[in-house]
Amino acid sequence: MDFREEANHNDEDKDLENVEEYDGKLEEEKQWSSMSEWNSSMRQPFLRKRTNTTSQIAVIGANVCPIESLDYEIIENDLFKQDWRSRKKVQIVQYVFLKWGFALLIGLGTGLVGFFSNIAVENIAGFKLLLTNDLMVKGKYVKAFLAFAGCNIGLATLAGALCAFVAPAAAGSGIPEVKAYLNGVDAPSILAPSTLVVKIFGSILGVSAGFVVGKEGPMVHTGACIASLLGQGGSQKYGLTWNWLRYFKNDRDRRDLITCGAAAGVAAAFRAPVGGVLFALEEAASWWRSALLWRTFFTTAVVAIVLRSLIQFCWTGKCGLFGEGGLIMYDVSAAEVTTYGIYDILAVIFLGVIGGVLGSFYNYCVDKVLRTYSIINEKGPSFRVLLVIIISVLTTCCAFFIPWAVRCTPCPSDSKITCPSVNESGNYKSFNCPSGHYNDLASLFLSTNDDAIRNLFSARVAREFQISSLFVFFATIYCLGIITYGIAVPAGLFIPVILAGSVYGRLVGRLFEPVLALDTGLFSLLGAASFLGGTMRMTVSLCVILLELTNDLLLLPLVMISLLISKTVADCFNKGVYDQIVKLKGLPFMEAHSAPYMKHLVAGDVVSGPLITFSGVEKVETIFHVLKSTGHNGFPVIDEPPFSEAPELCGVVLRSHLLVLLKAKYFSSTRVLSGRDILKKFSPFDFAKPGTGKGLQLEDIDITEEEMEMYIDLHPITNASPYTVVESMSLAKAQVLFRQLGLRHMCVVPKSQGRSPIVGILTRHDFMDEHILGLYPQIKSHK
Repeated sequence: MDFREEANHNDEDKDLENVEEYDGKLEEEKQWSSMSEWNSSMRQPFLRKRTNTTSQIAVIGANVCPIESLDYEIIENDLFKQDWRSRKKVQIVQYVFLKWGFALLIGLGTGLVGFFSNIAVENIAGFKLLLTNDLMVKGKYVKAFLAFAGCNIGLATLAGALCAFVAPAAAGSGIPEVKAYLNGVDAPSILAPSTLVVKIFGSILGVSAGFVVGKEGPMVHTGACIASLLGQGGSQKYGLTWNWLRYFKNDRDRRDLITCGAAAGVAAAFRAPVGGVLFALEEAASWWRSALLWRTFFTTAVVAIVLRSLIQFCWTGKCGLFGEGGLIMYDVSAAEVTTYGIYDILAVIFLGVIGGVLGSFYNYCVDKVLRTYSIINEKGPSFRVLLVIIISVLTTCCAFFIPWAVRCTPCPSDSKITCPSVNESGNYKSFNCPSGHYNDLASLFLSTNDDAIRNLFSARVAREFQISSLFVFFATIYCLGIITYGIAVPAGLFIPVILAGSVYGRLVGRLFEPVLALDTGLFSLLGAASFLGGTMRMTVSLCVILLELTNDLLLLPLVMISLLISKTVADCFNKGVYDQIVKLKGLPFMEAHSAPYMKHLVAGDVVSGPLITFSGVEKVETIFHVLKSTGHNGFPVIDEPPFSEAPELCGVVLRSHLLVLLKAKYFSSTRVLSGRDILKKFSPFDFAKPGTGKGLQLEDIDITEEEMEMYIDLHPITNASPYTVVESMSLAKAQVLFRQLGLRHMCVVPKSQGRSPIVGILTRHDFMDEHILGLYPQIKSHK
């Protein structure tokens, strides 16, 4: 079947197809394409067995799922207009108050979860490391390894089992999924309550297990899940059906809340409230306005206050091993930045170039690893857990045995810190060394990732780590970070990238130490910035996050230079890691800018048919048959004589609204307009979108033979002001308009008179490369 034959089976609003169709298609030919260039790996998702060329399925967790779009557009039908005309001032004030109230709750919830995650990781990982250190000091090396390995593998297995069997969507960072949701992509389970629970506990277990992962990415997903849970608009299942909750039963308000949640997640992970707002603005959100900026800033401020209050409580020593530095805060203010010269700037430029090259190669390797792991993940949950155990064993062996390969280092005489650290998790671990010496690799490997970064940022002792040890640690962390991402545990990329970048930053500082004015610890920070810019391709938000993390504003110009250069260099090779993962999963993400080849096409060129329309007053049997035989979510409504002088486009009606009318059986025996009586029978909340549940389905509706012959007036529920474009508009312009307005359906109308009032409907799937290049394969070489 060629693409045009297949397109005849897909309406132009292809938001959802029947899952049964995919089950048959997914058994067909494999489409692995050999890729000689780095950038070519970005063009095909890792749906190895697929024939869907319109991006209607994607990988969520480890499962292939159908994809829908979200309704960010305001549906202006008669019911909506009547509701707003009758809404009292007190109700409007209540609605605004609830928005700010929910922003407060999101901040409180995310702050508490962030603190709980940190205190749990510090205590679980701290207990494991102290036990291992005590056994090493006593010379019981075998028992130390068994205790270390047993804790790591046990924690990893539990985290993997939670993700594999309970909530597969909780695996990974979660930022790509949140980013896709805020772009208008609705995928199953990505914000479900089960995903939230597994994300929290799986992240704690995974980080405590010693994986080279962070809890920062999962915190963004956690904040989004908390916001989604609050924005469900109540629940009939649990009796939460208060009228004031129903205001949020729409995708538009939920999107704003989830944006606040994503910003709160960054603020909770890094103690960076301003950085959280900028992260949501620069990376997460596809749609922004000033009112949303205020609410996200308020949400992150609440997070900062909550964290500060809880940290002060822990200073009393009532939080176990969680102390003053429990939350990430790499204070480098001890290294006084008085001035820096031309050699320092040249070293920063060199770091930026290295960060861009290493970052792009890191993304390329992550791409290949994810594709390989997808083969294993398809085999079932047990194989996913087995993969987690294998990576855990490898990580444990590297962390425990590699430090044996380096020689011991004498303790610095000018250090104020106890050396070696015996009964605590400190910077100078004795490991296998005699008294008065420490093992620098063990100080990095046998610490939490946060403590390892603090050690690398340390400005007290310039030669705390040997150059050879830094090379070994960088190579190990770089490789472990690549192979760890993609297994069935919640895994963030921020900390592995910061850790690897800080290592080669310190290396550069050590190698060029004679001509540099800045401290080597500061070069660790600049190296982390360059690697972050090379992998994630963010600039403003990362700059502010790093400054809030390190408490040193004087480094601002150097951090900016490092980020800008690394991003510029890396962009020459491939895309950012989150954009790459979105593409790999097959999520139909709409870019801010259209592809160059779209300028040579018009909107009418990508409309596929046949077009299914309804009359303004339609027969029940026709509606029922169309809903049963298609999976389309929007249908044009056309008025014809005697209801209009000539055929004219009345608007667009949604599948969910049609189901409500069929369920209520608001039928008439003759083909007449219902008038305003329907406004008394229904309220706008009857047509509101459900939360995480499936909502009303066609199978829930029972229509008799007699009712099949009756009629429904669709005018009161039809969106009478849909966004329309002329068929001759360039596809590039239509794509930008579609994304900026957050549309789900865009009507294409004819340029000339005397034709059908509508040519077709465009959805996000019609703007995807898979669809357009399937229709016009000859333009592939000019892409």
